[in-house]
Amino acid sequence: AEASEAGFRPGWDLAGTLERAAADGSGPKEGSRVVGFLPSGAWAELAAVPTNALAELPESVSFDEASTLPVAGLTALYALEEGGNLLGRSVLVTGASGGAGQFGLQLARAAGARVVGLVRREEHAGIVQEAGAHEVVVDESGAAAGEHGPYHLVLESVGGDVLGNALSMLASGGTCVSFGTSASAEVQFDARALYLTGSARLYGFILFHEVLARPASDGLDRLARMIADGRLKPHIEVETSWTEVGKVAARLIDRGYTGKAVLRVDPA
Repeated sequence: AEASEAGFRPGWDLAGTLERAAADGSGPKEGSRVVGFLPSGAWAELAAVPTNALAELPESVSFDEASTLPVAGLTALYALEEGGNLLGRSVLVTGASGGAGQFGLQLARAAGARVVGLVRREEHAGIVQEAGAHEVVVDESGAAAGEHGPYHLVLESVGGDVLGNALSMLASGGTCVSFGTSASAEVQFDARALYLTGSARLYGFILFHEVLARPASDGLDRLARMIADGRLKPHIEVETSWTEVGKVAARLIDRGYTGKAVLRVDPA
């Protein structure tokens, strides 16, 4: 956003009250409490959201909780679906203390998987264990996670050495879903070891493409209902006014927060 031209409207996640329903009668009704996803412009007092990117909220789910779901929640949900049936399978989640990572841990465990969370800082281990990891590995390179492998599915958001090592830990037919490079975009890996594993694959994931085939409205509805049922709990690290977006964004970029940051639109 700092490098964008004047007039750029940032933001992907939103939650609030529907001011006007869709003209074609689809989607939630006027006055409904909703959560939504946009490719840009979500951080605004008013936003036009396609009905296939909008879901009505259960009464017990707050706007704060809902606002954590679009990017982090949908990323975790749709990335996990690349592994198919996870019952009894081993799943590795790297960057496990982040927003998508914590949702990934909870959703994988709810699906019946044996879940291993990987973090690079010892102080984040407790948060990851609370989120549902059966095992927590603290390692800068990720190599130590191999002790608990091989893995049917890896949710990978770190890149660099962590991605390279994760590819060597896949089980036959396993999938590594890459959706971030918080450490480095440059990766080295043993291609021979990968193809000798048998049917192992690296899947490049970007949410803006995924929602073309799997509408955000469906995923958001499922996630919101899981919060209402007590099966999913967002970890909110900070709640503040949207006027503080610059400071919050800087800390997020510097990995100063675990979990999610919630920005509230101040009343006029």
